[in-house]
Amino acid sequence: MSLSPFHLAIPVYDLASCRRFYGEVFGLEEGRSCAQWVDFNFYGHQLVIHQQPQTAAQESVHSNPVDGHDVPVPHFGIVLQWEQWEALAERLKSFATPFVIEPYIRFKGQVGEQATMFLLDPCGNALEFKAFKDMSQLFAK
Repeated sequence: MSLSPFHLAIPVYDLASCRRFYGEVFGLEEGRSCAQWVDFNFYGHQLVIHQQPQTAAQESVHSNPVDGHDVPVPHFGIVLQWEQWEALAERLKSFATPFVIEPYIRFKGQVGEQATMFLLDPCGNALEFKAFKDMSQLFAK
């Protein structure tokens, strides 16, 4: 399957801490930048952090129940290969990154079984990273 890269711009009220988080903690390559924004190569996609005042969603995270966990909404992320997901989980743990939902296997033994983890960036933007051993399960019902 060939995918086109997406572009996502998110608000951050502390550009320096988020620049460190995405650059050092995640190890994402930095692209163009200026005093108000920074581009990152987010697994082949363009993620841009934009300086702006704190939003209501960043002050108080809403969640919905999924598989016995409170999943933060809104959130974004990427579906990784299984080995990439495992490596990222270990990398994040090595930086003592706090998780909203610790890395685990969701829907174990069911249709759509997946590895997932949720965390917040320093400005409260929620991220989910997941992986499927069988990528054909991505949209399975």
